[in-house]
Amino acid sequence: MAKLYIVGTPIGNLGDLSPRAAEVLRAADVIACEDTRHSRPLLMHIGAKGRTVAYHKFNEQECARKIADIVREGKNVALITDAGMPSVSDPGAEVVALCVREGVEVESVPGPSAVTTAVALSGVKGKGFVFLGFLPEKQSERKLAVERAARACLPIVIYAAPHDVKRLAAELGEVLGDRRVCTVREMTKLHESVVWSSLFSFECEERGEIVLVIEGAEEENALLALSPEEHLAAYISSGMDKKEAVKRVAAERGVPKNDIYKLTL
Repeated sequence: MAKLYIVGTPIGNLGDLSPRAAEVLRAADVIACEDTRHSRPLLMHIGAKGRTVAYHKFNEQECARKIADIVREGKNVALITDAGMPSVSDPGAEVVALCVREGVEVESVPGPSAVTTAVALSGVKGKGFVFLGFLPEKQSERKLAVERAARACLPIVIYAAPHDVKRLAAELGEVLGDRRVCTVREMTKLHESVVWSSLFSFECEERGEIVLVIEGAEEENALLALSPEEHLAAYISSGMDKKEAVKRVAAERGVPKNDIYKLTL
């Protein structure tokens, strides 16, 4: 019986492709790629000869139906993205969901993932983490997503484009306060780097693939038992600048900064 195979591919080093993944790609009748030009060197490297089709975020809904129909016709389809696991901040979820709904068999061939690799390299402690992938384009939506994530008090993992990573770090500081952040670049590649800094004193070389691993808030914070007014007053009475106190209270309580600022008026 034909299947849709979700295949994890290397995030940098070609040696990370598993023998099982290579076998599935060589046997596939059709290989759905996020970018056929990007995937061609990998497929040539392992001798995969299946027909390639483009499956990316701009045609995901349309191609999901075509791919599901190809599997129904009795052909095995391997779904890959440019790097890592499909459906994890990459195309793939639409076709997987459609196949599941319609009873088309789906099999996962696990492989490298940027999010888990970055968390492992950072050594950040926590009983899990919140993964946000690439944040929304609109600033208001980015802020809301981070505020919601902050309520978990867990480390937060975010993918960042090199050209605006410093602006993003400043935005994150506005919501989260001055948390420590591990910037992981070019994982498994020649110039891999792991650099610790903070959101208020952020350091990062602005090139390559970047993942930010931000430390979680302290799980036990006695000030959270107080009212927001008392929480704010405690920081100000300790000598903290009012603006900084507002930022800190908002981040620790996971609420908009403006809500805390109103308490100072």
